[in-house]
Order: sequence, then structure tokens, then C-alpha cells
Amino acid sequence: MKIGYRIVVCLLFSLLATLPARADVVYEMTVAQDGGGDYKTIQAAIDNTKAFPDKRITIHIKNGVYREKVHVYEWNPMVSLIGEDAEKTIITWDDHFKQIDLGRNSTFHTPTLQVDGDDFHGENLTIENTAGPVGQAVALAVNADRVSFYDSRFLGHQDTVYLTGEGKRQYFRNCYIEGTTDFIFGRATAVLDQCRIHSLSDSYITAASTPENVEHGFVFLDTTLTAAEDVSEVYLGRPWRDFAQTVFLNTEMGAHIKPEGWHNWSKPEAKSTVFYGEYNSRGPGASPEKRVEWQTTLSDKQADDYTLETVLGEDGWFRDR
Repeated sequence: MKIGYRIVVCLLFSLLATLPARADVVYEMTVAQDGGGDYKTIQAAIDNTKAFPDKRITIHIKNGVYREKVHVYEWNPMVSLIGEDAEKTIITWDDHFKQIDLGRNSTFHTPTLQVDGDDFHGENLTIENTAGPVGQAVALAVNADRVSFYDSRFLGHQDTVYLTGEGKRQYFRNCYIEGTTDFIFGRATAVLDQCRIHSLSDSYITAASTPENVEHGFVFLDTTLTAAEDVSEVYLGRPWRDFAQTVFLNTEMGAHIKPEGWHNWSKPEAKSTVFYGEYNSRGPGASPEKRVEWQTTLSDKQADDYTLETVLGEDGWFRDR
């Protein structure tokens, strides 16, 4: 019996010795193009994170122009990308609709940064699509819940930022977004807080497609709307889908905002289904008495309901990530 037991034990140890050693989980890493970090590309760092980690993984990105398409996959939740300086930490690519050429849904293959992992956080980053005014060309696409960006810049032309996912919540604080047509669009519940929204052409800022059963769509809090010098006719939004919801509260609006404010995208029926609202708009583009009759001018009581907690959740996931 003793000899047989020893043989079994020896065989077990021999088998274990042949198995690959379990790599330690790394929760903090650095990307630097000069080789001074753990990885030279952002995607390489993401690809080497643990799937479904037990706590947040932080990837620090040194200043540089990172020419790569970056994908944070669904199995990569709780990832933070933290740049060194928003104007010097740049993720860039130039895919656009015609170039992709994958049929009528080619737009959704164009993002420079695609975020599908829940609880993502980005900070001090520039995300850009440099295709230019050639049609749909997404810089950032988010299809995940509890996603936040602080102090970041999103540059493009048409369809710069795509925020989607039914009931999924996304938060932008002190960010800059520029574009031409429908450059903030999608199905998500998203709050843009203390952001600057810059129009590069006479067109439309938002194209929400809020699902009918979702309480909130796009909410702009304490934002500033600006435009290039030659831009003078910009709509606040138009409905990509019939139940679009977009609300501007305490917004400084430049003279480029059209007095009527909103467009129905040649869908008369949308006038009775969308929810487009304003509260306490200021500046030369604030014309409450000239807005379309189907806009809602929020009362003080209605405006009080648009807090970060009521729109995004009482657990405060969006604060100081």
C-alpha cells in the first residue's frame, strides 16, 4: 500500500510540474511608445488584462499619438484608461463609412475607441477620428453600463460620439466634443456635465434614439454650446427614432443655435412622441419664445428631477472613479 501511495503522489507531482504556472494578475500597468512602460500600444495592454477581474485594472498612458483602433471588450469590465495630458495623449484612427464598405451598417465599424466593457473609466484622453467631412466616422462608441469619461476630448465630424445600449448609463464630465452632423447620437442614457459642445458646420448636434420604455435619454447639465466662426444655423437635435429624449439644463447657447431649436427629421409623427426639453438656457442662442411648439420648457419642479442620482443611479458610481 505504501509503495502504491508513493507512486501516486510522485505521479501527481510530475503532472503538476508540467502544467503552466498561473500568471499573477496585474492591476496597474503603463503604456509608453518609447518602450519605457509595460506595453507600447494600448490594445496590447488591454489584451493582457484579466477577463472579468475582481477589482479595477488601471492602464496609465504616457503622452503620445497612438495610431490604433482600440477595443475594450465585454469581458474587460472595470478597466480605466488614464492619459497623462488630454491634449497630448491622443488615440487616433481614420475609418469612415465609405472606406469600410460593409453595407448600410458600416458606420458601426468605424470607431477609433470601442467600449463594450461595463464600469469603464477614461480620463485625460483625446479620442479622434481624422477621416474629415466624408460622412459617418465615429471617434468613440460606447455600448456598456456605468461608463465615465473625465477631462477628455472627442474630435470628429459626422457621428463623433455614439452612445448606445438600452438603459445603459454613461457620464461625461468636463469634456469637449466637436463635430458636424448628429455628432452625439444613440440609445443610451447619458449625462454630459459641464462639457463644451462645439459645432463645425450648420447641422444638428444630437440624434437620440431613446427606446420608448427608457426614462431618460441625453441630459446636458451646465454645458456650453459653441461653434466655428462661419457656423450660424445649428439645431439642438433631431430624432433618430421616434421616442428620442434630449434635455438641456442651465446651458450657455451661442448665436449659432437656431431659434426654433429642434427639427423633426421630416417625421411629423415624432412631434407627439419625442421629449425635447430646456430649462434656464442662457446666451444669444436661448430663444424660449421662438422654440418649436412641441418642445417642453421645464418647470422648476421638473428641472429638480434631473440630478445625477435620479438619472444615473443612487449608488454614485459616476463619482471619482
